Amino acid sequence: MTKDSEPIVKSSRFVCLTIIIVGTIIQFSDESEFAVDKSKRGLIHVPNDLPLNTKVLDMSQNYITELRVSDVSFLSELKVLRLSHNRIQLLDLSVFKFNQDLEYLDLSHNQLQKISCYPIVSFRHLDLSFNDFKALPICKEFGNLSQLNFLGLSAMRLQRLDLLPVAHLHLSYILLDLRNYYVKENETESLQILNAKTLHLVFHPNSLFSIQVSISVNTLGCLQLTNIKLNDDNCQVFIHFLSELTRGPTLLNFTLTHMETTWKCLVRVFQYLWPKPVEYLNIYNLTIIESIRKEYFTYSKTTLKALKIEHITNQVFLYSQTALYTVFSEMNIMMLTISDTPFIHMLCPHAPSTFKFLNFTQNVFTDSIFEKCSTLIKLETLILRKNGLKDLFKVGLMTKDMPSLEMLDVSWNSLESGRHEENCTWGESIVVLNLSSNILTDSVFRCLPPRIKVLDLHSNKIKSIPKQVIELEALQELNVAFNSLTDLPGCGSFSRLSVLIIDHNSVSHPSADFFQSCQKMRSINAGNNPFHCTCDLREFVKNIGQVSSEVVEGWPDSYKCDYPDSYRGTPLKDFHLSDLSCNITLLIVTIGATMLVLAVTVTSLCIYLDLPWYLRMVCQWTQTRRRARNVPLEELQRNLQFHAFISYSGHDSFWVKTELLPNLEKEGMQICLHERNFVPGKSIVENIINCIEKSYKSIFVLSPNFVQSEWCHYELYFAHHNLFHEGSNNLILILLEPIPPNSIPNKYHKLRALMTQRTYLEWPKEKSKHGLFLANIRAAFHIKLTLVAENNDVKS
Repeated sequence: MTKDSEPIVKSSRFVCLTIIIVGTIIQFSDESEFAVDKSKRGLIHVPNDLPLNTKVLDMSQNYITELRVSDVSFLSELKVLRLSHNRIQLLDLSVFKFNQDLEYLDLSHNQLQKISCYPIVSFRHLDLSFNDFKALPICKEFGNLSQLNFLGLSAMRLQRLDLLPVAHLHLSYILLDLRNYYVKENETESLQILNAKTLHLVFHPNSLFSIQVSISVNTLGCLQLTNIKLNDDNCQVFIHFLSELTRGPTLLNFTLTHMETTWKCLVRVFQYLWPKPVEYLNIYNLTIIESIRKEYFTYSKTTLKALKIEHITNQVFLYSQTALYTVFSEMNIMMLTISDTPFIHMLCPHAPSTFKFLNFTQNVFTDSIFEKCSTLIKLETLILRKNGLKDLFKVGLMTKDMPSLEMLDVSWNSLESGRHEENCTWGESIVVLNLSSNILTDSVFRCLPPRIKVLDLHSNKIKSIPKQVIELEALQELNVAFNSLTDLPGCGSFSRLSVLIIDHNSVSHPSADFFQSCQKMRSINAGNNPFHCTCDLREFVKNIGQVSSEVVEGWPDSYKCDYPDSYRGTPLKDFHLSDLSCNITLLIVTIGATMLVLAVTVTSLCIYLDLPWYLRMVCQWTQTRRRARNVPLEELQRNLQFHAFISYSGHDSFWVKTELLPNLEKEGMQICLHERNFVPGKSIVENIINCIEKSYKSIFVLSPNFVQSEWCHYELYFAHHNLFHEGSNNLILILLEPIPPNSIPNKYHKLRALMTQRTYLEWPKEKSKHGLFLANIRAAFHIKLTLVAENNDVKS
């Protein structure tokens, strides 16, 4: 849209803004905090328990019949009082003498017939309309309301100087309720309104217009008439009524609401207003009755810029469409709006048209609209929302002969794309295109204006944006919300894209490199999508979290996980997965490294704590206990005198007598030692054999000293011979000190063989291990023996 046309459109919408905001002129920033709503409560009087600091009080739509001083005197801070739609018949303004801040008073739609005046100067909004006053309820004290903006009145009769007390006030809005106005036939009244920007007159909704009153206004800018009922007979009465109101040069905006008329009278009203200074003509809720025939219309030079007609009810079923449409299509104005009507077509102007803005929202136009129309050469904006358009290809052809068209809105139709194989043709100047709320699919991207800057495709059936699409290098804003897209579109084909709206789609795994490819993005809305919070989403969450919240619309509230169930409802900003859980290679390396570290740690710990020694000792202890339980009965029945015979070198006697012997004997074990149990007189060999035979086990304390003792080898020899002879496991080898293998002489092959074949117990140097070592030895004697004393004396 060009800069020149922008103010035209804005003016048509906002020139008479005060008409739209009647009753909301006064705004208070603290209204919600100190507002009390007692409307629609069936109340018959104002409650006396209202908060003292009430500033806004709504008592509308109740059954209140009178207003007393005590009802509002305690509300000293009251600013707004709404009492409309009650049953008040009499008003004494003195009831507000204690409400010095009261600025807004609405007493419309009551049964007021009389008011008693009182000097109040704070009113800015005073509405006494839609009551039963016979004459305009004007007090001379109203002349002191210097801040008064809005004045609403009712009357059955009018006199020229009724408004004289307020003539010097510069009112923004005057509402005159003339529903009950009545004068005798051929009588004429007049009313002078000196200063008012907007005048709104309301007539009886069910009566033919017959008011013959001359109303003159000096500075009128906006005129609104409501409830106009015309036919061919009283049409001139209405036009005559307008003659005085439209005389002034300042009237720019004229609005007719709830108008019922014949087609002929409507054309006459148009013709009357055509040369007037009115620039914006608005008609809301128009009903056409009786007949529609061809009417001659002279399109003279006019100041009218815009005609807007919303909601037409056509009660004429048989008529010439040409007669109807020609009046509008040939208008020499810039803007035409005909919306919410049963029009099925609009004619192409016969000659080059002045139209810059056309709005035909909510009609029943088809694809033939403006087909091969080459006279809309100045048209910049065309709105065809909510019609019956179906073929996007034909819509493009329609714009081919509109060289100035910049903005096209064909939303809310039934448009489809892909019906034609040939390339689409569009007007070359289109920069804004609204295709939302249609049934378009992915193929729409192959049928777009090449210079498009703003594209709206929301609420269609688009599943993906094809990679091979026309290069839309000028595209800056793209709206594809409420479709079925599964990914964010890259900016490869949209190099200037700066605004993207893609919420409410099926985007589950958005591309992680989106922000890298779309460097010019200044606004993106991708919320309300079913995000799958998996490893694939981590990079996107990281990237979007680094973008300013002013760029990402709805972040973080609209961005939540949908899958898996454990994360459903979780905001994306709170979704976190570790690098380890998402990188298989890293996971394998980490597990391997952990196992390696664990193995090294366990190995080091085992070496440090000598764990193999403990395991070996426990294993030996277990085996020893098992062997002790499985001792054959015949062995138990031998003539045993000792639990154990200890063979050791004299050099190791200190260890035997201080460590080994005390720990065994304290458990009640009988130990045989050569220096105390050998029988004098017998040979050494005989004593050795005798002690070994009378002992359950034989313990040999091995050390380098043991290797050098010849008698120790004799004892070992006989004990080993007894092992094979008896078939028992009666040898216990204790390695007190390490014995180098090369230190054992060859002649002592028995010792060498035993140390190689049998398990021996190694005396630990660490004191903490001594307990387990001795427990292992004791385990070999877990048996009760019946010891037989010898006849001969034993030498201690």
